[in-house]
Amino acid sequence: MIASSRAWLTLADIASLTGAVPRDGSNLSYRITNVAPIDYAGPGDLAFLESNKFADALATTGAGAVLTVERFAPRVPAGVNLLLTRKPYQAFVTVAREFHRGRLRPTSPFEADGVMPGAHVHPTAALGTGVTVDPGAVIGPRATIGAGSMIGANVVIGADVRIGVDGSICSGSTIVDSVIGDRVIVHAGCRIGQDGFGYVLGRTGHVKIPQVGRVVIGDDVEIGAGTTIDRGGMRDTIIGDGTKIDNLVQIGHNVVIGRDCIIVAQSGLSGSVTLEDGVVLAARVGIYPHVTVHKDAQLQARATVRRDVPGGVIWGGLLNAKPVRQSTREMIALERLAQRDGADADPTEAGGKDKAD
Repeated sequence: MIASSRAWLTLADIASLTGAVPRDGSNLSYRITNVAPIDYAGPGDLAFLESNKFADALATTGAGAVLTVERFAPRVPAGVNLLLTRKPYQAFVTVAREFHRGRLRPTSPFEADGVMPGAHVHPTAALGTGVTVDPGAVIGPRATIGAGSMIGANVVIGADVRIGVDGSICSGSTIVDSVIGDRVIVHAGCRIGQDGFGYVLGRTGHVKIPQVGRVVIGDDVEIGAGTTIDRGGMRDTIIGDGTKIDNLVQIGHNVVIGRDCIIVAQSGLSGSVTLEDGVVLAARVGIYPHVTVHKDAQLQARATVRRDVPGGVIWGGLLNAKPVRQSTREMIALERLAQRDGADADPTEAGGKDKAD
């Protein structure tokens, strides 16, 4: 069961939750009822300021209280309650979670409990206490759904699938040949456990390779809308505990992803890629088959990864990822070369005759 959200917090409550220090003269009994951006906040809202980007909005903010760092404190209007902290955004998120606990995990869009009319649950499937199954969902033979889980409208859960406790499988997703841990969130329209893409190529036709592995997903994983995760060919595709995957990510067969990785939208992991613990992929990263990205490495947006990446580094590069300083120097050199060539070009070559003719 999801805990109810807080209706209000006093300044003293917020200081206790976050460790922030109120400015002398702040009203510790002042009630905050929500969170908001600093340029939209009203008297009942808590806002934050951490960087120069929104510093100009501080002078005119209507917020009831502001979390910020010491250097911005002199700019906070006298009528606004000030809370000082080294990490304003982190403190802001802590408070936001108190006000919006129901937003931390998707719930039934049908706003119902139990198995709804129009859902189809096979007689051999096992549902734990407090499971919700929305209309149109299908749960196949011998599937197991852990206590407190939510199966959204038109979800398909295949035969023998296991889903742990307090999971949320959102509308329109399909899950087959998979074992899923506790407290996993699968957002709308995901495809998990379908065939991996494997063929023996031939001149007279391509021969399909049986995909006999599974998808194994650990605890506390979140998977964004429209993401696809193929089951393994001869071994399992594995997603480690605590990993967070954004929308529209493609994960091929036999991929192994460690704990607490971050994979941002539109990234693609080819078959048999390995990400060790703590790896971060920015948007639209593409990784070639059988590459290993070692522990705590980070790859910049749109990087193409053709070789193993050492641990703890930051790499980037559109055509061939490499240390970020090297890839940046190469991009700058190419820009300068293009500018030089453009300056040397004959303006009549591309356009034919000169306009003065």
